[in-house]
Amino acid sequence: MTTVKSAERHIICEVRGKAAHRARVKELLLEFVGPARAEAGCLYYDLYQQSDEPDTFYIVDGWASPEAVAEHAAHPNVTKVVEQLLPLLAVPLKVTTSHRVSDPD
Repeated sequence: MTTVKSAERHIICEVRGKAAHRARVKELLLEFVGPARAEAGCLYYDLYQQSDEPDTFYIVDGWASPEAVAEHAAHPNVTKVVEQLLPLLAVPLKVTTSHRVSDPD
């Protein structure tokens, strides 16, 4: 059965910073959280730091639709922070987009 929730998109973005820049990477990533949560279509937006690899962070976020994801990606705050973040990374950003296949609660 298709529901409105089938349009939702759930994103996991893996960010691996250079060890010497860990604090700055974390600071920049935290700059995403508040503004992203205030964007139209944002269902949730959280930042995690990997316990056994502290230079690795994950942004886990959910959006009401693919259009909301696209609007977020083009948001001036995102483009500004990503521009500052890229030189501090050990590897390129890894972004995975998914949609729910299990029944929602």
